[in-house]
Amino acid sequence: MKETRIAVDAMGGDGGPRIIMPSIKDFLSQNDDIKIDIFGDEKDLSTHLDIFNKKLSKRIEIIHTDVKVLSDDSPSHALRHKKKSSMSLAIESVKNNRTQACVSAGNTGALMAISRFILGTLEGIDRPAIESMLPSLNGHTHVLDLGANIDCKAEHLYQFAVMGSVLSMILDDNDNPKVGLLNVGAENIKGNIQVKEAHNLLQNGKLNYVGFVEGDDIFCGDIDVIVCDGFVGNIALKTSEGIAKFISSKLKDEFKKNVFTKIAGLSSSKVLNSFKKVVDPRRYNGASLLGLKGIIVKSHGGADTFAFTNSLRIALMEVKKDVPSCIDMKLKEILG
Repeated sequence: MKETRIAVDAMGGDGGPRIIMPSIKDFLSQNDDIKIDIFGDEKDLSTHLDIFNKKLSKRIEIIHTDVKVLSDDSPSHALRHKKKSSMSLAIESVKNNRTQACVSAGNTGALMAISRFILGTLEGIDRPAIESMLPSLNGHTHVLDLGANIDCKAEHLYQFAVMGSVLSMILDDNDNPKVGLLNVGAENIKGNIQVKEAHNLLQNGKLNYVGFVEGDDIFCGDIDVIVCDGFVGNIALKTSEGIAKFISSKLKDEFKKNVFTKIAGLSSSKVLNSFKKVVDPRRYNGASLLGLKGIIVKSHGGADTFAFTNSLRIALMEVKKDVPSCIDMKLKEILG
């Protein structure tokens, strides 16, 4: 059996190696027989090597490059002028089959552009999409696209629906996931031209399409997959993250008001901690770039160690499930 090796772009994100190296240590400690190729500036990365014991050190390898994709680099600039960046080399290792997945917290636009150029897209997919799981009353909901494609045609939304449905089948062991199309209302007369045309395509397709859904269905409905363009999806994602932080902050403030609220807070600490775990965005960090001929996982740029570790877990799960191959097979079956 081939060893599992994951590539990590260690120079991406707000924290860079300071966040990513401890995440790698935690991930390796929790998962045996996994190796990590770490791409980045060896001088910078070496200052963090003392956190790895001898056993863990044998499972990491540093691939040096002092070139990195900056947060304000345009996708075209990164693609043309940063072919030796930590991001590009990490993705290249997936292309060359040295690693089975790549995780990066770097520039999203650049990551998508470079991944698409190096790996290519699966047959039947015009544009890859960013997918992530968001918490819901029934567990979680797969939502895509979350920012890769601002303007989409109806055909693109249909392709997103296929990929999301396949992912739910694979990761959730769900034989017939419910797919909804995000709209400003559930009535057939509502929505823009692209959404209405995608609705018609999905109605005549082979998916378990349940029709239009609204924003609250992401968290409160029984829909397995919700599809939208990247403009709407990214706003929905960032709004949900903001609401989670707002609720958590306001609860803390309320319980600190006086001695009685402090006592109430102590007595309900177990419930509050359980609630915090459910809504904590860090537990859902790690967005999949679906539609590529390889596994690429995007971590939030502001992720802490806990959150980045979760993105590594998602990458490993997709490797074990061989997600790209499964999507490719289902695409041929569904798109015919």
